[in-house]
Amino acid sequence: MKLFGSSGTRGVAISDLSPEFVLRVAKAAGTLWDADRVAVVRDTRTTGELFANAAASGLAAVGCDVDRLGVAPTPAAGRYCEVEGIPGVVVTASHNPPEFNGIKLVGPDGVELSTEDLERVENHILGEEFAEVEWDEAGTERRVDDAVDDYVDELLAAVDRDAIAAAELTVAVDPGHGAGALSNPEFFRKLGCDVVTVNAQPDGHFPGRLPEPVPEHLDDLQRLVRTTDADVGIAHDGDADRAVFVDETGEYIEGDASLAALAAEALEPGDATVAAVNVSQRLVDVCDDVGADLELTAIGATNIITRIRELQRTGKRVPIAGEGNGGIFFPPYRLTRDGAYIGAKFLELLADGTAASEVVAPYQAYHNERRNLAYDSESELTEMLDAAEEYALSADAEPNTTDGYRLDYGDAWVLVRPSGTEPKVRVYAEARDADRANQLVEDVVDAVATDE
Repeated sequence: MKLFGSSGTRGVAISDLSPEFVLRVAKAAGTLWDADRVAVVRDTRTTGELFANAAASGLAAVGCDVDRLGVAPTPAAGRYCEVEGIPGVVVTASHNPPEFNGIKLVGPDGVELSTEDLERVENHILGEEFAEVEWDEAGTERRVDDAVDDYVDELLAAVDRDAIAAAELTVAVDPGHGAGALSNPEFFRKLGCDVVTVNAQPDGHFPGRLPEPVPEHLDDLQRLVRTTDADVGIAHDGDADRAVFVDETGEYIEGDASLAALAAEALEPGDATVAAVNVSQRLVDVCDDVGADLELTAIGATNIITRIRELQRTGKRVPIAGEGNGGIFFPPYRLTRDGAYIGAKFLELLADGTAASEVVAPYQAYHNERRNLAYDSESELTEMLDAAEEYALSADAEPNTTDGYRLDYGDAWVLVRPSGTEPKVRVYAEARDADRANQLVEDVVDAVATDE
């Protein structure tokens, strides 16, 4: 696809992602959906209202009435669309920096559109195929003020509230100034936790930390956990569909380790789980121990969702799936990533008095390295990918080309692939030895990086 990546479409607001383009996306989606009503939701970014207005205008131009939910987490938008049976346009750039914005398209089942549906939307955009209506048939809009409250109420009913409350946990929450600031601290309080917060004011400038919940952005949360003797810290990204954790000592928990711990609790023999091609050996080990099947896809929520649905149609149980970036699916609950629900499921693991560090201890034996290589043009990207292919073909390992080039060496692996959301080539590596992981990354970077 030319316009949509692994999770919608994103770019630097105004310069790369223009209001005119957002309007065209909305007109194309509204034309394809042929729906009477469509929800429009945004995160806290400063350009969010601008793009939400453009999306609402495009939808109205093709005859759709618009439900304006304002600022809400992406999983709250998915819940609203499913309950109301209407599609939605979510204005968010998720974990990207403040200058970015983007669009996610959600179907009337509350799930992000499949690759096939996104291709159809893209074809309408590129072909200027919009079912515009006459002036007196243009859609109207109404404000919806209770979507976040209803979302929190449903979350409370979906987790083991009694067990969590009985544990009397102190939880440090860092919504990162994103949409989760409106819901998640209150949700964890209603679970019976003593909640302390940092970066919990909605602010599209993201003054306290950048939206991506990675270790280098979580100093404030780690400090808060230590100073308040919290049992765990929970951090979210800009649209609150991810959750990553800090243990009771203030140490960052690798997302792959928390995914493995949650999978070990959820999976039973004969089950399946789905992960992207950058899957950690931690999850492989869990599946081997349990006797569950592991299915790999290209990176991106859309690809994982598609494979989950395929497995479910065959009667396969898929209780958990996701990636090591904190984006975890619990399909029996809902086929969306939900940072608050992920956080609550992790709290359930602590409810018997087990410390967070102990919960993930069996999955800490691996070291991960990641490097991002920026490019400025399509020709530079092509040059980098050609170099990656040459490196992979000359390596002493059979490359997996599901998404980029993954090389498995038995004791370690390395993956190089273009990002689906940013102008970057990403290099990942994992090994039991930190030096080994770092060397794998360095070798690929030396081979792939273009001269300055």
